[in-house]
Amino acid sequence: MTQTKLGVCNLCEAICGLKLTIEDGAVTNIRGNEDDPLSRGHICPKGVALADIYTDPDRLRRPIRRTGTGADAVWTEISWDEALDAVADGLAKAVNENDKNALGIYVGNPNAHSLGSMTHGFELIKTFKTRNKFSASSVDQIPHMYVGMLQFGHQLLLPVADIDRTNYFLVFGANPMASNGSLMTVPDFPNRVRELKARGGKMVVFDPRRTETAKVASEHHFIRPASDAVVLMAMVNTLLDEGLANPPAYVDNTDALGAAIADFTPEYAETVSGVPAAEIRRITREFAAADGSAAYGRIGLSTQGFGSICQWAINLLNILSGNLDRVGGVLFPEPAIDAAKNGLLGAGHFDIWRSRVRDMPEFGGELPVSCFREEIDTPGKGQIKAVLTLAGNPVLSTPDGRRLAESFAGLDFMASVDIYLNETTRHADVILPPPSQLQRSHYDLLLLQFAVRNVANYSPAPLPLDDGQPDEWEILAKLALLFQGADIDADPATADERAIGSLVHHAVADPHSRVHGRDADEILATLSADGRRGPERMLDLMLRIGPFGDAFGVAPGGATLQMLIDHPHGVDFGALEPRLPELLRTPSGRIELAHPALAADVPRLLEAMAGMAAQPLVLIGRRHLRSNNSWMHNIGVLVKGAPRCTLQVHPDDAVEFGLVDGGYATVTSRVGSVDAAVEVTEAIRPGVVSLPHGWGHSMEGTRLRVASERPGVNSNVLTDHEALDPLSGTSVLNGIPVTLVAR
Repeated sequence: MTQTKLGVCNLCEAICGLKLTIEDGAVTNIRGNEDDPLSRGHICPKGVALADIYTDPDRLRRPIRRTGTGADAVWTEISWDEALDAVADGLAKAVNENDKNALGIYVGNPNAHSLGSMTHGFELIKTFKTRNKFSASSVDQIPHMYVGMLQFGHQLLLPVADIDRTNYFLVFGANPMASNGSLMTVPDFPNRVRELKARGGKMVVFDPRRTETAKVASEHHFIRPASDAVVLMAMVNTLLDEGLANPPAYVDNTDALGAAIADFTPEYAETVSGVPAAEIRRITREFAAADGSAAYGRIGLSTQGFGSICQWAINLLNILSGNLDRVGGVLFPEPAIDAAKNGLLGAGHFDIWRSRVRDMPEFGGELPVSCFREEIDTPGKGQIKAVLTLAGNPVLSTPDGRRLAESFAGLDFMASVDIYLNETTRHADVILPPPSQLQRSHYDLLLLQFAVRNVANYSPAPLPLDDGQPDEWEILAKLALLFQGADIDADPATADERAIGSLVHHAVADPHSRVHGRDADEILATLSADGRRGPERMLDLMLRIGPFGDAFGVAPGGATLQMLIDHPHGVDFGALEPRLPELLRTPSGRIELAHPALAADVPRLLEAMAGMAAQPLVLIGRRHLRSNNSWMHNIGVLVKGAPRCTLQVHPDDAVEFGLVDGGYATVTSRVGSVDAAVEVTEAIRPGVVSLPHGWGHSMEGTRLRVASERPGVNSNVLTDHEALDPLSGTSVLNGIPVTLVAR
C-alpha cells in the first residue's frame, strides 16, 4: 500500500514542510511541501535524508549497557525496564553518596528540535536540582539571549528580520544560505533573497569568508575576525554623529551611548578590521535611508570574545535607525505558542550562582560548558561524579574535548539519551535511544518563536514506534519518576500531570494570560476529556492560551491542537506586526540603550583591538548545509562528494607557509594541534584560515560506519577553554590565533 503523509522536518531551525511517500511501511520519497506557508516547498539535503537516518544501521534501537573500557568495551542490549532502572540508580547513587551537584547534565542541540524533550526534558532537569547544568548554548547563542534579557526584558525577546518586506538586509557573521536562518527561522532563504533583489532591495554581507550567503549578496566585504564589534559600533557612531538616528520614544540613554562609543570612528574601525572608513559610512547611510532595513548577526558574532557587544551593536543599529518594530525592519514574532509568556522558559537570570572551580557566573541556570571538564576533575564538595547527556556530543562540539573525554572515562557513572554510540556516549554505562525523528510527532515550540512569519504546524509521527519502544517523552518522564524513587512500573503520565499542571497554574496566575483568574481544575478537566496525553496534551493547552487560541471557550474557533490536525499543511496567522512598547518586559517598560553591564565592557574591546595586529593568522569555523554540527557524518548520502573537513587557506598564505592544495598542514593554537587537509581558495580573507566544526570522529568504541572513512579533524582541539566572552560565558570559537607548518 502506498500513502502520502504530510509532516515537518525536525532536524534544524527551518522546520520545512514535507511530503513523504510511504510504501508498505517504508519511506521511499521525501520532498518539500509547496503548500507549507513558511517553507513554501523548500527542502534541504538533510530533510531528504530523514529516511536514511531512520534506516541507518548505526542508529540504536534498544538500550545498551557497557562492560569494559576503551577498545575492550563490550556493549549488550538490555530491556527498557532494566536500562531505566540502572540509569536512575546510577544517578541517584552519585547524588546520595555526595550531594545534588555531584550530577552534571549536558543538553545538546537536537533537544531544541524535539517536542517531547521540550515538554518533558525541562521537568526531568528540574528534578535533579543540580547546579552543574551545561548545554550547547554557551558555544552558540547566549550573547543573543543575554542582550535580549537586558534590553527587552526576556531571553526569548529576539527580534527577527522581516525578510519578506525588507529592502536592505545587512548581515554580519551569518550564513543563512547554509543554516536556513539561525535564531531567525527562514526556510526557502534562496528564493527570499531573489525576491528581495527583485523588489530593488540589497543584501550586504560582512564576513571573513565568501560564504554561500556572501556569494549571492549584492555586496560582500571581507572583515578581520573578531573586529565586527568595532565596525558595528562605528556604524552606530555614524548614525549619531551625522544626525541619522531616529529612535522610538521608548528608549533611554542616547547621550550616554554616544559618550560610551565615541572612540569608534569609521577611521579607527578601518585600522583594525580592514574595512575602508568610506565604505562603513556609505553603508550606514544606505541602511538609514532605505525603506525598511534589518541588521542580522549570528554565530560568527556570538562565538567571539565580544559576542555580547556585537549583539548589542546589532540591536543599536536597528533601534537607532528606526527599524526596530517596523514593517520591513526587525519585528518580534507572535507565535501561536508564546514560550516567553506561558512560562515554558523564564525571562532569564545571570550570576545567581557561580562555578565551583573557576568562579564563572551562570546564565539562565546553566554554567559555561568550558567549565565542564574541570568540574569533573577537581576534587572537593560539589565535584561531578556522574553525568547525564541528552542528545549531545560535547567531546566534539565543545572546547577541551580530548580532556573532557578523559574526564568522562573517570566518572563513577554516566548515562546518555541518544540514538548513536559516538565519541561522547561511548563513555556511558547505559545508553537510552529515543525513536527516530520520523517516529515522533512534532511542533517546534522553540524555533517558531523566531519565525519570519506567524505560522503553526503540527506533524503526527509519519511512522509508528517499534515494538516495545517508548516515545522520547516517556523515557524522560519515567526517568524522572524513577530517580525520585518510584517503582519501575510507574506510569509516566504521573510526570505528565506535574508538567502540565505547572503550566496551567502559571497561566491562571499570570495577569497577562488570557485565562488569568480561571479555575485551574476546570481547565485540567477539559484537557483530560479528549484522552490526549504527553506532549499533545500540553501542546493543546499552550495553543489554547496563546494569542490565537480559543482560551477554553473565551474565543471559540481559535487555535487548538485539533485545528492544526485539521489543517495538515499548517496554519498561517499572518505577517509579523509591530508589538512595542507593550511587549517590553524591562523593569521600566523602556529600552536602555547604554545598559551599564554592556557599556562597562567597551574599554575591554578597545584594549583588545590594540593588540589585533600582533595576531598574524587566526582561525574561524564554518558550517555546511549537509550536516548538523557533530552528527549526520555517517549518513552516506550526506557526506558523498569532495571532502568537506578541509583547512581553507588564502593563496597568499599558502605561498608564505609553503602549503599546496590537497596537501596537509599542522595547525597549532595555544592549547593544541591538528593535521588538516589544505584547500587553497580565494574565498577566504588573507590572514584567516577556516576549519568546519563537529568533525574529528574517533572510531574507538563507536558505531559510525561512514564517518570512519572520513573522520576529519576536531577544530575544538584548537579552541582555548579559557577564552570566553566574559559577559555571557560563551566560548571563543572564532578569531583564534594559530600558526601553520606544512607537512
